Amino acid sequence: MTDISRLPGAVDHEWNWQLEGACRTVDSSIFFHPVNERGAAAKEREQHAKSVCARCPVRVPCRRYALATREPYGVWGGLTEEDRRALFTDASAPGGRAA
Repeated sequence: MTDISRLPGAVDHEWNWQLEGACRTVDSSIFFHPVNERGAAAKEREQHAKSVCARCPVRVPCRRYALATREPYGVWGGLTEEDRRALFTDASAPGGRAA
């Protein structure tokens, strides 16, 4: 579950970046895996989502949001659930880098 205690308050400038997301013009299902999706189908969907993120003008704030809230689901800012989990695991390892 997303850790909402990490979210900023209801101040417009904290959230307006979402209005500029490239994801707003595509089907949101490419960012979230369906039940039992595995293998090639999962990788293809993730690559499609990442390609949308790659051309997104708000990729950085989106990624910051996902990392700050430890968003558990979907592709955010070009990072999959596994990508984000790996960043946090690396950061918690001795000598690891911060997320």
